[in-house]
Amino acid sequence: MDPLDQPVDPLRAPQDRHHLTDPAQCATALPLAKAIVARLERHARHAQGALAPETERALRKTSAAFTGWTTAQGLVALPATAETVATYVDALAAQERKPASVRQAVWAIATLHRAAGLPDLSKAEPVRLALKRMARSLGTRQRQAAPLGDHEVARILATAGTDLAAIRDVALVLTMRDLLARRSEVVALDLEDLSRADGGAGTALIRRSKTDQAGLGEVRWLSPETCLHLRRWIKAAGIEDGPVFRPVNKAGMVGTAALQGGEVSRILKRLAARAGLDPATISGHSARVGMAQDLVAGGADLAAVMQAGRWKSPTMPARYAERLLAKRGAVAGYYDKRG
Repeated sequence: MDPLDQPVDPLRAPQDRHHLTDPAQCATALPLAKAIVARLERHARHAQGALAPETERALRKTSAAFTGWTTAQGLVALPATAETVATYVDALAAQERKPASVRQAVWAIATLHRAAGLPDLSKAEPVRLALKRMARSLGTRQRQAAPLGDHEVARILATAGTDLAAIRDVALVLTMRDLLARRSEVVALDLEDLSRADGGAGTALIRRSKTDQAGLGEVRWLSPETCLHLRRWIKAAGIEDGPVFRPVNKAGMVGTAALQGGEVSRILKRLAARAGLDPATISGHSARVGMAQDLVAGGADLAAVMQAGRWKSPTMPARYAERLLAKRGAVAGYYDKRG
């Protein structure tokens, strides 16, 4: 029998499933057929350094969740059948998981199978129909993170505190707003990426982003207020080179490594709570959402917002600012002319 015809028995897999990461690590985490192992190892060599850290983390998390579920159900994770994946989609939908999370799970399963030289199950009819069922039952509209706009930031500045971590946190949120930065972008900033400009303003080089995986880099403007808080943080932390935003421990000691992306969300939630905002509604996207809305409120069109936030499509900025854009729509214009 061809070894690829021999399914992997997930019930015999190691219990430490947090090591199920990208396809490379799956080769050693599961007792796979030899042919699949060889293909996964070959893929791992070719894929090394090709995926963004956020992508690797998503693949790790969703692959582990699927394997854990198949184990509990007595099903086979790799190779899986289209029916198994469809049942998994139905199970996630029954738990009312976010549609984006369900689609990400299917993407991870498909990625793992492609790496092993197996068919892409995301294109299979049972999986496609399960995703349609999910969309009909849950809808496809995602809950939007609450914005950190001008009003919210004013409250944060008034309540953030004055210790070293607070100085860093204020500089962080202002930088994220000016750059419309994703978490991965702001934690990747190095001191050499910052430059002074006229009038106390500055610029930042975003070396790599979700929409710039090749690392061509893009320069964005920083306000005088943001630069003031950045200089205050850099001086207080004694940073002379390397990462701009770093951990600060309870003793007030500044680390040498960059902040982790996940810590950014926790910082924003903590700032929001101190300011009397609901931290449950705040995410790592909140500064980005808030500035997108402020730009539209200030008269910027979608093309300008897309350029500022490095979006390749108008879908997300339009979604962030949809209520503001509605005021510029045909119906609003009609009633404005009627007076």
